[in-house]
Amino acid sequence: MSNTDSADVPYSQFICIGTGFSGIGLGATLKRWYGITDVQFFERELEVGGTWYLNSYPGAAADVPNLLYCLSYEPSISWSRLLPEREELLAYLKRVADKYDIPSRTSFSSQVFRCEWLQDRQRWRVHVKHLDTGQVTIHESQFLFSACGILDQPREMDLPGLANFKGPVFHTARWRHDVDLRDRNVVVLGNGCTGTQLVPALAPQVRHITQFVRSKHWIVPSIRADIIEKLKFIYRNIPGGMRFVRYVLYSGAEDDFTGIHMDEKGRAWRAAKTEKLTSYIKQTAPEKYHDMLIPDFEFGCKRRVFNAGYLESLHRDNVTLTDERPTEIKSDHIITSGGRKVKADAIIFANGFKTERVLHGIEVIGRTQTLEEHWDALGGVGAYNTLALSGFPNFFMIIGPNAATSHTSAIMASENTINLALRQIKPVFDGRATSVEVTQHAEEEHVHQLQKDLATRVWASGCNGWYVSKDDQGSRTWNATLWPYSQANLWYRSLFPVSSHWKYTGSNPPQRWCTGALMLGLLVAVSVPLLRSCGLHLPQVEAFQK
Repeated sequence: MSNTDSADVPYSQFICIGTGFSGIGLGATLKRWYGITDVQFFERELEVGGTWYLNSYPGAAADVPNLLYCLSYEPSISWSRLLPEREELLAYLKRVADKYDIPSRTSFSSQVFRCEWLQDRQRWRVHVKHLDTGQVTIHESQFLFSACGILDQPREMDLPGLANFKGPVFHTARWRHDVDLRDRNVVVLGNGCTGTQLVPALAPQVRHITQFVRSKHWIVPSIRADIIEKLKFIYRNIPGGMRFVRYVLYSGAEDDFTGIHMDEKGRAWRAAKTEKLTSYIKQTAPEKYHDMLIPDFEFGCKRRVFNAGYLESLHRDNVTLTDERPTEIKSDHIITSGGRKVKADAIIFANGFKTERVLHGIEVIGRTQTLEEHWDALGGVGAYNTLALSGFPNFFMIIGPNAATSHTSAIMASENTINLALRQIKPVFDGRATSVEVTQHAEEEHVHQLQKDLATRVWASGCNGWYVSKDDQGSRTWNATLWPYSQANLWYRSLFPVSSHWKYTGSNPPQRWCTGALMLGLLVAVSVPLLRSCGLHLPQVEAFQK
């Protein structure tokens, strides 16, 4: 631990690492709820935007409808598509960040590499390397929030002979805008969400694209482009229209959660989806590629991929799909496992991200142990309600372990957990306590129950997706990525926290009972059976209990 005198160290009430959706959402909510602007943001990149600043490859777009993929208190009617493209998303984030004065409070090109809890001072000390100068500084705060996200650290591929390749090699998340791909032979490694967006965007420009299929995915029809104008008419002319459409989109996404469970109802739902999508892929893609494209695992085991012109692009003469593996890289071509030579002027990795790395490898030291030691003792990476850790006071992770969702918007999860954190810390900045943290028992019980429930979801059915990791012996699986319940469940947990799961340090800690939570709990307990008895089915209300 550093011996630097805190009197000489800059101090802010809050420090937030990252200025993507979650970091901007934290800054906005602090200002909206409490009028707090004493927040120091540290951002590794040159601008705000997070994932949408980094992922600038051709065709980059969200795969969630715009009214769900935005901050609920900052809706927009200016979207040109229901599934917004990267440029629009980045412009939206910059606009919201400017509204809440976040750039002026951000240190850009600043990589946080170490955070330590100072028990005697009840504050966090953060060590920062400024990438433009190489200078290392420290900053202290009462509260520390991580908003690092998970879709920004490119996954590496160790291919024999890669160093011998004479052309450009880069990942989609580090797109080389200085490289002209026109009239070039391009190799794309990967065919997930990114690869299927990239290929149709590049195909009209290049001489030839060869895409190496690494795995199969269920590809679903994209949403009709002309629907956005009809929705804009509703937004402008019908009072409450935007909120209504948001609820319809949310309900539709939550309904898909039916297929996540490994029960009879879930199996029937997935079987219907499988039949429908198998027919769709066969009708849309060239017959010669059907065996490469149609999965042999259940729908939902991996995240579905929207067809943004991808299947249609496979009919082009200058697009080739192959399921052979790249076995060796030469100076101007790739040798495949089938012995073929594939011409290559440029190689592009579209193979995803290091989602198993939490906090980008930042060293975090709590009261008695590091974050890695904490997770070793816990049995794997996890957090209470995706957000909090015992032994790490006043520290919260937005989009932390198990915060991702396979059926709806992660922005909703981000908002829910921000709201939970800001409710729990209010007694601290009100002066009734000096720190707050989740109890060890509550965290352990939550994380282990989470893993138990994850084992009964479709993601554990054996498709070898990036959601699930295995130990070195391959005998034990652990899912540190996905939330196994509905978003209504996370909303309820965040709006009405269990007060006994939290402990405060200080002379006047808050009472443990929460009247509002108790009353709503009684209301739900009484109303759901009553509504059922009347024959009324409300899946979103019932989802509170799942």
